Amino acid sequence: MDERTDAELLAATAREPGAFGAFYRRHERSVLGLFMRCTRSAELAADLTAETFANALESREGFQPRLGEPRAWLFGIARHVLSRSVERGRVDDRARRKLSLPVLVVDEDAIERIEAVASLDGDVLGFMDELPSGIRDAVWGRVVDEAEYEELAARLRCSPSVARKRVSRGLAHLRTRIEETTR
Repeated sequence: MDERTDAELLAATAREPGAFGAFYRRHERSVLGLFMRCTRSAELAADLTAETFANALESREGFQPRLGEPRAWLFGIARHVLSRSVERGRVDDRARRKLSLPVLVVDEDAIERIEAVASLDGDVLGFMDELPSGIRDAVWGRVVDEAEYEELAARLRCSPSVARKRVSRGLAHLRTRIEETTR
């Protein structure tokens, strides 16, 4: 669980490739959810997400923190990838090919997970991003992946009681944020 800011992760990527992996894990669900809501196709959403992150990796040195948040920059890339794909009638995979990334294969389990992401309300996904990564991963693992607490604890490298506490805290935060928006 990398606690660095998004800007710090992007800046560290050149010397520490795993930093971009942390950035990816932090935002993959939100980008995937956006594309799933736009396209209603799990395979297309997965392809567009992969191309978005390939573009982000390729252009990370162009990110300028003084111009805005990394999340906004990433979603700008996502909008560009989507519009370019609509114009061409197919997903443009230029960035993935340039980076020699393998072709994305989406199996039935991946489709189910993508559809689960899309079924979440956009606000909830945004509220999930507000959570610290350990709590966010716990809530996601329990609610979306439907992991038992023992399995979740193993994934999170903590005890089952700590996993339960993280899920409880995360759900309490989400409940509060949802109530705030519905007032």
